[in-house]
Amino acid sequence: MLYDKLGDARVQCFLCAHRCKIADSKYGFCGVRKNEKGTLYSYAYGKVIASHVDPIEKKPLYHFLPGSLAYSIATVGCNFRCGFCQNWQISQRSKSDGIPLDGYEMTPGEIVREAKKHNCKSIAYTYTEPTIFFEYAYETAKIAKEEGLYNTFVTNGYMTKEALETIKPYLDAANVDLKSFSDRTYREVCKGTLEPVLESIRYMKKLRLWVEVTTLLVPGMNDTDDELKNIAAFIAETGTEIPWHISRYRPDYKYKTLRATPVATLKKAESIGKKAGLKYVYLGNVSGEPATRCAGCGKVLVKRTGYRVAENNIANGKCPGCSARVEGIW
Repeated sequence: MLYDKLGDARVQCFLCAHRCKIADSKYGFCGVRKNEKGTLYSYAYGKVIASHVDPIEKKPLYHFLPGSLAYSIATVGCNFRCGFCQNWQISQRSKSDGIPLDGYEMTPGEIVREAKKHNCKSIAYTYTEPTIFFEYAYETAKIAKEEGLYNTFVTNGYMTKEALETIKPYLDAANVDLKSFSDRTYREVCKGTLEPVLESIRYMKKLRLWVEVTTLLVPGMNDTDDELKNIAAFIAETGTEIPWHISRYRPDYKYKTLRATPVATLKKAESIGKKAGLKYVYLGNVSGEPATRCAGCGKVLVKRTGYRVAENNIANGKCPGCSARVEGIW
C-alpha cells in the first residue's frame, strides 16, 4: 500500500515522511520494505516479534477506556534511529541487515481472536513503530472494528497524511512520542525531522482521533526550560485537553552513560505544562499514583495504582462533582 511506481523499476513510498525513493532490490529507510523489480513489498507483514496483554494505561493512554486491557503487538523495525530507544532490541532490527527476522506468524484474524479470548477491549499497535507494519495493522484493525474492538497506535508520528486518512476508519486513538522540539535533535538523533510529527498530531486531532502525547525527558537532550515551554505551548495550541505524559529516561542502548532523569526535572516540566494551560499532565516511569483530576474543580476522577485503575468516578464523560465535561473516550 501507499507507493508509486517511478519507472526504471524504481518506486517511491509515501507511507511515512521519509518518502523514500527506492531503487530495484533496495530497501527503504525502515529496512523492512523492499523494491523488487518495481513492486514494493513489506517484510514485516504477518510476523509478530512481541504480543502481550497490557493495561491500556501502559501505552500510556489515560483518557481512553481506563482500566481496560489492550492486546499489544509489534513487528521488528522502525523509521527512526533514536539512540535512547527503550525497545531497541526489536525496533532497530531490519531485513536490510541481512539477518532473518525473528518472530512468529499470526494472521490478522488470529490476533483479533486472541484479543477477544483475553477480554481485551482494544488492540494496540506498539513497542516498535506501527507505521512500518502498516498493512498488517490496517488489516488487523479492520477485522477488530468489525468484531467490536477499538484500535490504537503508539507511534513516533512520522507517518504521512495519506497513511492517516487510510487507517482513520478503523483507528480510534494514538499516543504520539514528541521526542523534542528541535529539528536539529530530530535530524541528528532520530534521523528524521520535527515538522511531520507536529503535523501528524494536528491532523490526528482534525480527523477526530483521540490523541495523547508522550515526551521521554533525556538529560541534556530535550530538558531545557525553553524546549519544555515550546512543547507545552504546541500541545496547548493544538488542544488543551490533550494529555501530556512526561516520562523519565533510564539509561539504555547508546545512551547508557547518561544518568536517569532527575524527578525534579519531571516536576519542572509538569509545572510548565500546567502554566501553558494543559488540563492533564502526567509523570511516567516514576513511583506514585497518577490520578486524573477534573480540570474544573480538582476532584480525583480516576485513581490509579501503577498501571491499575483503583477507582473511576467519571459518569457519562462528566465530573460527578461539578458536571464539567472530561475529555476522552470513557
